[in-house]
Amino acid sequence: MPAGGAIGPGKADLLAGIQEHGSIAAAGRAMAMSYQRAWSLIDQLNRTFREPVVTVFRGGAKRGGAQLTATGARVLDSYRAIERVTASQGRSELRELARLEKSQTPP
Repeated sequence: MPAGGAIGPGKADLLAGIQEHGSIAAAGRAMAMSYQRAWSLIDQLNRTFREPVVTVFRGGAKRGGAQLTATGARVLDSYRAIERVTASQGRSELRELARLEKSQTPP
């Protein structure tokens, strides 16, 4: 698996936030994450894949921003597809985990 541990739920949510808000800072805020941490995660992703996953436009609050590249969109779409397959295939295991939790009811 080439990407190995390169992306997980937090990084996927950050990419989705950038896609939604057009900003690393806004995506981080939506996740209660500092800009520094969000930037660090995006930098890791940009260095992991052959092409950058996020492009940053500098220029202050009015002109700056960020957006997913075509590669970033593919990474996010692929990760979300993996999540759907995993949830579908692991439904009984997820119910068992829910039964083991302190205050959760099974799905």
